[in-house]
Amino acid sequence: MPRTFICKVAAAAFGVALLSGCASSVERWIVNTRVHQGDVALAQGDARNADLAYRLALRVNPRDPKARTGYVEASAALARIEYTKGSFDDALAVVDQGLAVDPQSVRLAALKATIDQAKLQREIVLSNYPTYRAAGAEIQHAYQRLNVTNALLLRDLKRFGYTFDSNELTAAIKRSYEMELEIARNTNRLILYRQLVTSGAPESGEPATFGAGSLLPLP
Repeated sequence: MPRTFICKVAAAAFGVALLSGCASSVERWIVNTRVHQGDVALAQGDARNADLAYRLALRVNPRDPKARTGYVEASAALARIEYTKGSFDDALAVVDQGLAVDPQSVRLAALKATIDQAKLQREIVLSNYPTYRAAGAEIQHAYQRLNVTNALLLRDLKRFGYTFDSNELTAAIKRSYEMELEIARNTNRLILYRQLVTSGAPESGEPATFGAGSLLPLP
């Protein structure tokens, strides 16, 4: 029976190399297996499991180049996920773990600088407009509602394609006007929102808060 196979069986059964002379072979097999798992997870966009797989490989052999490279790549991907969620502290913790493996990583250093800058910017926004998050969510929902009106407009146009009823076109025109007015409202909301998050003071004496029914009256 091949020596390598015996070592693999020992590693699978006991989790560590218990047979004399098999340590290096078992370690190599474990590292290769974990690196492969990390590569597959990373290719599938699963940064969290990739990070775990590479970390387990590094526990066995901290010097393995493939495990180190993979871990840095997974750390960058995982940190970016946390960053886009607004979890800056978690993102920075992941970046620091990656930098502990590769302190010279240009990619991680650049990502760390980006996150630090975003964290600083958020503090500035919070100081100017503490309720920015709720107001921003309202604006997003307002634009999402345009998708509903647009879908109905397209439905009217498609129906005219087989009914040839001009009432369908009339309905489409009406919805188009509704969208035009709503876009104008949303644009004004965006202008006010930008002013509030940058300076904390609305322009031209406009109200400093977003109303429940309408975020900003039409001019």
